[in-house]
Amino acid sequence: MDRPTAVVSGGTRGIGLALSLRLAALGHHVYALYQGDGAAADEAAAAGGGLVEPVRLDVTRPEQVAEGCERILAASGAPAVLVNNAGVNRDRPFLDLTDEDWDRVLAVNLSGPFRLTRALAPAMLEAGTGCIVNVGATTAIRPRPNGANYCASKAGLLQLTKCLALEFAPRVRVNALIPGFTDTPEVVERYGLDDPGRRAEILRSIPSRRIGTAQDIADALEFLVTAKSSYVTGQQLIVDGGNFMG
Repeated sequence: MDRPTAVVSGGTRGIGLALSLRLAALGHHVYALYQGDGAAADEAAAAGGGLVEPVRLDVTRPEQVAEGCERILAASGAPAVLVNNAGVNRDRPFLDLTDEDWDRVLAVNLSGPFRLTRALAPAMLEAGTGCIVNVGATTAIRPRPNGANYCASKAGLLQLTKCLALEFAPRVRVNALIPGFTDTPEVVERYGLDDPGRRAEILRSIPSRRIGTAQDIADALEFLVTAKSSYVTGQQLIVDGGNFMG
């Protein structure tokens, strides 16, 4: 395969789909990992014009990660880009969190990036080049109620980003991309953004006075995976219209 390869977990819906399509537009053959939504995977493949190849893979299953990454490496060699985007929320008050609520969120949001990176980074390091982007959240820095499991998982991901940046330099750059309120179906439902009053309340907290788009996040990814950011590693790029400044 003469195109550079990219791997995007959670790459067939929402922000992940926008990231997959942007990488395809930049000339990559994109392996878009997904867990179970076959219809979304088919739509992603169609939208990618032959450059987005969905791969069904559960990042919480070590054997699936190992086998899937082996197939990708055998077919395409070392990825030029790895985007750890897959994530899940299970919001409840802390004292109502079950073991399964805690374990599932940590397994997807933190252990998933660990496993994918462990499987693919050796080939990237051997190739001597590449970029890893971990998709984080501002709640990794600023806590919120009813999200202890999610906040902890994303805080861990930010620290993992820094550790990997130290260990993989100078051959592979590792950064975190942190979206703010972004107009995707999941965010609209989760935060009630289809309610004009709720949307107006949120807009008042955003200096740019608008909700972000998936393309805003894809623009930031493009910066992080191209030569324009060749001197950037171990950093957190927050794309939220100024909502969080810290």
